[in-house]
Amino acid sequence: MARTMARLTRRQTDHTPWCARDHRCGVAEHRSADITAAGIGGRAWLTRVQAGDVAYIEVRARIPLHSNEKTARVQLATALNLMRDLLAEVAPRLGRVTGRTYPAIGRRTT
Repeated sequence: MARTMARLTRRQTDHTPWCARDHRCGVAEHRSADITAAGIGGRAWLTRVQAGDVAYIEVRARIPLHSNEKTARVQLATALNLMRDLLAEVAPRLGRVTGRTYPAIGRRTT
């Protein structure tokens, strides 16, 4: 009998010390449990991801928008500008790392 579908194989990667070791990890990607920042008028989540030889941060946020359309657009523009500043600060390929210390780093979140 002829086979009509090719078999795809991927090299499985070992779990990292920090990954969640559950359904969040895929065959070639490992993900940490979410780190949540809340109580600041919205909520944000950071997830550490290792895909092959590349490690990165995945950032998600849920921020309430004002009911006034003009004000909501200003909020969106502000969020985009702040995200651009964040990328320039922490992404080595896009900007510089200043070496500043942040007291919140290392603090446990809920």
